[in-house]
Amino acid sequence: MARIKPLPQDHSPELKEAFAAYDKSLGFVPNSMLILQRKPRIVKAMAQLTGDFRVSPLYSEAERVALDFAIAAASQPNGVTEEMFADMRKHWSETQIVEIAAVVVWHVDDTAKAAFDVDDYEMFVKVQSEAAVRHLASSFAYDEDETAGDRREPTLLGSADIVAKALERELQARLDQAGVVVEEARLTHLAYAPEIAQVMLRRQQAEAIISARQKIVHGAVSMVEMALSELSAKEVVTLDDDRKASMVSNLMIVLCAESEVQPVINTGTLYG
Repeated sequence: MARIKPLPQDHSPELKEAFAAYDKSLGFVPNSMLILQRKPRIVKAMAQLTGDFRVSPLYSEAERVALDFAIAAASQPNGVTEEMFADMRKHWSETQIVEIAAVVVWHVDDTAKAAFDVDDYEMFVKVQSEAAVRHLASSFAYDEDETAGDRREPTLLGSADIVAKALERELQARLDQAGVVVEEARLTHLAYAPEIAQVMLRRQQAEAIISARQKIVHGAVSMVEMALSELSAKEVVTLDDDRKASMVSNLMIVLCAESEVQPVINTGTLYG
């Protein structure tokens, strides 16, 4: 039961279109909006946000695609399709499609701004916080393997302090208008979206195998080079190019093979 009695839906004729938008998107007009008729500007703003986002000028194409994806992912059964993934990839890489949540600690420092410069400072903080988190997610790579070259850029996963400071700065800039001071802001949850988690896990496993192989090959080449140099420097044996090639081939097989190598004793000569 509502603690504040909702006003009749026809109480404010100027809100007719706003209530029609709610009825179209939700199938009903929430009691919270009937109560908020006392502040019509809030009702109109919320109706614009919850209206048909597919045609609303308030949303970018990327945001429309993300909302379509979110609605399908939350449906039972899961309604995400390959076409939706294809649309998502037009705007974001797979590693940018993540679940992210943050906690913000704040207080009102200028009560005049909070009361008169915005309609509802608590709602203003919520909306601006969500916008700041979305912008943060698009500003940083998820992990280091997404950065190019030798220069390492801050990432969401590996640079918690830098990311937290960036979030705090952006929030403060957004909330100054409402007289709000941000005391602390940090990420509390960061993970790949469930729909792509398995794909990304396979990718990480493949990258780990490739990285390990590169180290093995690099080490094997160094050992073969050292063996040839030592044999030549100490004059243990004199090898022509063919014998060197044969020795390099055998050593690389022994050093790089995944399974144990069985030795073969050659009783003849290389040119047999």
